[in-house]
Amino acid sequence: MTTTTTNLGAGSEDRVMATAQQILKSLNTPKEVREDMLLIFSSFDNRLSNITDLINENSDSAGVRFDAAEKVILQWDSSSSSSNADASRHSLPWEDSPDEAAEYLSAVDEILHLVADMSIRSDNKIMDRAETAIQMAMSRLEDEFRLVLIRNTVPLDSERLYGSIRRVSLSFAANDGEIGEEFESFAEVDSERGCFHERGPSFGDDLCVDLINPDAVMELKEIADRMINAGYEKECVQAYSNVRRDALDECLVILGVEKLSIEEVQKIEWKALDEKMKKWIQAVKITVRVLLNGEKRLCDQIFNGSNSIKEICFNETAKGCVMQLLNFGEAVAIGKRSSEKLFRILDMYDVLADALLEFEMMFTDEYMCTEAKGVLAGLGDAAKGTFLEFENAVKNEASKKPMQNGEIHPLTRYVMNYVKLLVDYSETLNSLLENDEDEADGLKSEDGELETMTPFAKRLLLLISSLESNLEEKSKLYEDGALHCIFLMNNNLYIVQKVKDSELRKLLGDNWVRKRRGSIRQYATSYLRTCWTKALHCLKDEGIGGSSNNASKVALKERFKNFNACFEDIYRIQTGWKVPDPQLREELRISISEKVIPAYRSFMGRFGSQLESGRHAGKYIKYTPEDLENYLLDLFEGSPLVLHHMRRKST
Repeated sequence: MTTTTTNLGAGSEDRVMATAQQILKSLNTPKEVREDMLLIFSSFDNRLSNITDLINENSDSAGVRFDAAEKVILQWDSSSSSSNADASRHSLPWEDSPDEAAEYLSAVDEILHLVADMSIRSDNKIMDRAETAIQMAMSRLEDEFRLVLIRNTVPLDSERLYGSIRRVSLSFAANDGEIGEEFESFAEVDSERGCFHERGPSFGDDLCVDLINPDAVMELKEIADRMINAGYEKECVQAYSNVRRDALDECLVILGVEKLSIEEVQKIEWKALDEKMKKWIQAVKITVRVLLNGEKRLCDQIFNGSNSIKEICFNETAKGCVMQLLNFGEAVAIGKRSSEKLFRILDMYDVLADALLEFEMMFTDEYMCTEAKGVLAGLGDAAKGTFLEFENAVKNEASKKPMQNGEIHPLTRYVMNYVKLLVDYSETLNSLLENDEDEADGLKSEDGELETMTPFAKRLLLLISSLESNLEEKSKLYEDGALHCIFLMNNNLYIVQKVKDSELRKLLGDNWVRKRRGSIRQYATSYLRTCWTKALHCLKDEGIGGSSNNASKVALKERFKNFNACFEDIYRIQTGWKVPDPQLREELRISISEKVIPAYRSFMGRFGSQLESGRHAGKYIKYTPEDLENYLLDLFEGSPLVLHHMRRKST
């Protein structure tokens, strides 16, 4: 083969040399093969005869650059340090040595560039040294990455977070006895001394905290970029996840969430469990709105060069924290059901339902979302089951001890305060109960109202109907028919007032309220008939034996004597009865007064003069109409007055 000679000028020669250089750089071949190819190149054009010098020059330049970069990396490696100064140098905090850190990163970049550019790949010895240097550098960077993360982790400021919480307190108490004891313990539930059920915290939309010192984020990103470029993304993700996972675990400790097994949770007494449930609810909100959002943002900043790495890193970091929270939720869901737990379970259900929406946007790991959905379903079943068990408990509560003064039964107070609070969960309960409407088949439709009611409203109607039936049975424990009526009046009025003065009215309707008010009026009528008929009978003319002028004095004395005895007996007994509602108490007194006082005044006006002129008249005509009116004011105050208090109040 003959050598070709051309005359294209200096510019063309430069282009030929550049092309040849690029071709050689693109070759990743052993030295012998490269030399053979150089001979072939030079046979095409005599201007390529000096290409060997060019290759040697480039190789020498790359070698010098590699040596310099390698030296920097070795200086920071403790195992290869040759002097005390070098030995101490590797332990300098990365962020305290910005110049050395920048030098180190530049050295790593240089070696990675030389390897990627294939400038040194033709030399096996240098390649071996390069691989060793990269391994040393990655080990060093992994350590520094971990240290920067640890040193710059910002402790969770729980006081600041709780300061951002708007609390809603609802009047309710909790007790851990059997249901009969619970009802009794709620006798004062709506007094100022009552306990509170807290719905838990809610946050403003702008709540944001730094999980890592912002100044360190760029350093972390620079380290992560080098490790990923070198193919050490797995080690980088593992280092990040380990540190941040521990940090999130520490955050849960600060928020009061302990690592407990399902068995341990189920052994906790109610009062202690209630506190843990409250803390769990707060922790879920803070974890989702603050911690996980912050963690997601941090992963985006540090690993913004790779979507897959960002997702893997976040999933691995957040998994342990979320699973700890879900495990507690599962333990509560499968635990023993009791009525006082319902509100906390509903709170847990609501907060986890909101969190699940966030999970589905944050996690690409389907496992996490599936687990959360499973726990959510379990809490929903627990809430629904607890509510249904509460209904049965109300229906079957069979305490046989009547209220001594006819006052409001603890069962009534408990149930009505309970359902009044449940209204706040109407939306949740409607969704949980919508497939169980068959349970409400026993209700009677009133003017078609039942068809327009929500599932929760139907269940409330069924629950209150069960309460009314139970109270009707309890009223039969009273031997005194009048006290039977007072008891039903008190309890039914309490039910009506709780409905009328709350959101329950919207659920049950005005027609329901009107019908119950009608029932209360019927009880009042029954009370008057049962209690005062005998006394009023004493004031009738029949059986006296003549007109007002010639009536038998013996009969008159007997009539006044019997009336006095009836009135005094009623007074002695019914001053001990209790009608807590001032308006009902006053209405009853007025009703009594309208029946008794005119009848007494009329009877006394017709026949009183025949006895007043005789001896011992005061023994029979003991009271004026005004006296009776004054005495009626003492009725239903719950403080029984004995007979010696009965004396004339006017002369």
